[in-house]
Amino acid sequence: MLIRLPLLATVLFPLLLSAAPSRPNVLFLLVDDLRFNALGYMGDTIVKTPNIDRLAKEGVVFKNMFVTTSICSVSRATALTGQWMRRHGIEDFAKGISDEAWKDTYPARFHDAGYYTGFIGKYGVGNPQVTKARGASFDFWRGEPGQAGRFFIEPNDPTRTHKTAKMGNDALTFLTTTPKDKPFSLSVSFNAVHARDHEKREYEPDSRDDGMYDGIEIPLSKLATDEAFKRLPEFVQKSEGRRRWEWRFDEPQKAQSILHDYYSLISGVDREIGRILETLDQQKLMENTIIVFTGDNGYSLADRGMADKWYAYEEDLRVPLIIRDPMLPKDRAGKTVDAMALNVDLAPTMLDLAGIPVPAAMQGRSLKPLLEGKVPEDWRTEYFYEHHSVKDRIPPSEAVRTQRWKYIRWMEPNPLVEELYDLESDPLEEHNLLADPKHVAILKELREKWAKYREALK
Repeated sequence: MLIRLPLLATVLFPLLLSAAPSRPNVLFLLVDDLRFNALGYMGDTIVKTPNIDRLAKEGVVFKNMFVTTSICSVSRATALTGQWMRRHGIEDFAKGISDEAWKDTYPARFHDAGYYTGFIGKYGVGNPQVTKARGASFDFWRGEPGQAGRFFIEPNDPTRTHKTAKMGNDALTFLTTTPKDKPFSLSVSFNAVHARDHEKREYEPDSRDDGMYDGIEIPLSKLATDEAFKRLPEFVQKSEGRRRWEWRFDEPQKAQSILHDYYSLISGVDREIGRILETLDQQKLMENTIIVFTGDNGYSLADRGMADKWYAYEEDLRVPLIIRDPMLPKDRAGKTVDAMALNVDLAPTMLDLAGIPVPAAMQGRSLKPLLEGKVPEDWRTEYFYEHHSVKDRIPPSEAVRTQRWKYIRWMEPNPLVEELYDLESDPLEEHNLLADPKHVAILKELREKWAKYREALK
């Protein structure tokens, strides 16, 4: 439960903070379309991510981290506001966060508390005009609209600077020029490893990483089968995920080329994170900087004969999360947390760790107790998922995921289409139990939870 400060304390709080010594810096690292387990510390023995793995060794790893909507614009709005989509209202790629609502975002609250604020990379919430205007809200702005352009900055650039490297360069500029008398809040939002849709080479890596995985066969998911595809509802089979599968995975050689480039992009992001960590070390900032590393949504790499994200299946919902807080006891380094975390928790967590009051408008909860090894008695054991973007190509869906069960409700078909999975016995969600009479009671319970959540979270 959040403690509300009296009005006078709220007014005085920024002044008190500005006088406080050694307030922690906060660095938020966001990777686009990063599959939750395509990282060394998550058990992938092929991908090369030594710097992200270092964060995992020095920080706390959240094993059950999910997004409330699996698409970039909505997920990024959720990270900024700490709210579900049905509360913040960002459902497409054009609408931005209003000036009034912006006051309760984590960058605005950091700025009000006297922090030097920066944003680098893919902003992704609103059209180009909205994005450009939002830049005035930061002290240091290198944000970009949409998908942040091509991976190579200029087609005729003789240096062939990759966009991931540019974002790394911008981060180093920020870290070496930030005022010494202020703590900072920096968000670095990489546009890798998102595909450049329709480009000849959709996942084109930095030339330094090109060929890094040559000669290595990267295995597809166990769900990358025709059988798994045929189990999907027919309208899902005909949706955008299948079209993108045809672009990338309909031939084995093409699939391997895509996977090699995808992994190379991940390694490119890892290199830039390594440069950022090295600069923090050089600037003697590492031991006073909280680092949060995550992704904006899950990602399907041919799972169920589909590509990209959006749907309420595990590969689309799950994202990685590491939080490195140097103020934690040393014995917390390398620990894992099993409790459920959500992207609505990111904003309240960063504010809470910095000692800044969490706005009442935020629907998420601070993960601070979980970082400390404590699980509050009232901590969530389930959550509500929703996806209503790009309805002409992506079937709208909502879901309730508990620790054991998942209930998926497709919102537009008539008659109603639903799915029910026992994640304990069926973690790959291969057996829809909806028609099983043994599960009538749990189905009824989950339907009731779905109805309550969709009203309560407005």
